[in-house]
Amino acid sequence: MLRELQKVFQIPELRAKIVFTILMLAVFRIGGFIPVPGINGEIAVSFFRHATGGGQNLFQLVDIFSGGAFSQMTVIALGVVPYISASIIMQLVVALWPSLQREIKENADQGRRKINKYTRVLTVLLSILQSAMFAKYAIQMNYSRPGIVTGELLDVQMFGMPILFYMIFIFTMTTGTVFLMWIGEQITDKGIGNGMSLIITVGIVSQLPTAIGLIIQQLNLDSQEPGAMNFTTVLVLIGIFVVITLATILVIQGHRRIPLQYARRVVGRKEVQGGTSYIPLKVNYAGVIPVIFASSLLMFPAIVATFAGTGNWLSEVAQWLSPGSTLYIVLFVALIIFFTYFWTATQFRPDQIASDMKKNGAFIPGIRQGKPTQDYLESTMNRITLIGAVFLALIAILPTIVGRLLGVPQTISYFFGGTALLILVGVVLDTMKQIESHLLMKRYDGFMKKGRVRGRD
Repeated sequence: MLRELQKVFQIPELRAKIVFTILMLAVFRIGGFIPVPGINGEIAVSFFRHATGGGQNLFQLVDIFSGGAFSQMTVIALGVVPYISASIIMQLVVALWPSLQREIKENADQGRRKINKYTRVLTVLLSILQSAMFAKYAIQMNYSRPGIVTGELLDVQMFGMPILFYMIFIFTMTTGTVFLMWIGEQITDKGIGNGMSLIITVGIVSQLPTAIGLIIQQLNLDSQEPGAMNFTTVLVLIGIFVVITLATILVIQGHRRIPLQYARRVVGRKEVQGGTSYIPLKVNYAGVIPVIFASSLLMFPAIVATFAGTGNWLSEVAQWLSPGSTLYIVLFVALIIFFTYFWTATQFRPDQIASDMKKNGAFIPGIRQGKPTQDYLESTMNRITLIGAVFLALIAILPTIVGRLLGVPQTISYFFGGTALLILVGVVLDTMKQIESHLLMKRYDGFMKKGRVRGRD
């Protein structure tokens, strides 16, 4: 293990990418401890803990994704949820906008730049909306627990509203989200791994001490009285953690091999014997992206509805969409399956694969080249995608099932067996693959340099 790490850091380019990524993620974590001006973070955390209790609550899930920044009302409290929501909307727009699809096919770079531009603008708009709702909710919190918001900010009124507080709150949180978006893009371009996924992963990992501390608290080891949890429950959680981790690795790494046969071809004056190969079709082609998309999409309307206050139809929506509710589970499963197929359909190109196979003289035994090959690949991918989608959905709803059966708080169940664990394992595997590809590339370059034949000067 140490030798492999040494190899990683012996490559200057790869070492620079890893160091840059770590520094960017460190900046993200620092932002999680900087409260919005005029907000008392300690009182806010105390309020959220009292409000959530130990039951199912949306704020607990949002807090896990933000690395605890949400409950402290820091500058990055919204996290990357607005950006992911904007990305989902733009993906759907591209799928429903034929002219934009043609532009992307004709000029991929220009089309990608246009989509990124629209995504950034939409991210800012969603951030302004969510931060305005959050500001209103903070004022309501201050009525229940005075001291959360500084009184001087509330004294500046306009149209019966504390306009100064709203302006500071909205501007600060929107800026924080835009800054996180920039960090994520910088990591993707100049670092290692996917920036947005790594930000979510670091936020999840930062909640590990909280989850472990909550387990110790639930066990009540400091007292002779029995705690809310026993060691049997802890062993069951550890078992679920191990099983889900192994199953996630197997499914993410698993693929179906489609056999290929190469026809005999003439190279120069010689006839080359056709060989055999295979096309690896991933069982879970979309990775953990469907889980991230589904979670973020459900969070957005639920957060808006919760911030809107009580006594209206939006509060009923927030109650229906609270984690653990029947509607939440049904929508979560449906969205995961939808985004799995949606992402696979947009990224997997059977027509391109079939075209390349025909050019190279390759064919699938028993399947004609061209359109039949394309149809075969598409139908095969649809079948194995269903397995991956169902697996993701089952793992995602597992925390709710575990929480109900064992009486485990949501913070614990979400970390040790569910969405958080899926994202964590998936992102780690993806990052390790990128590091491995850099290592293989460098080995290949070195081999070529060593065996290169120099021309005469």
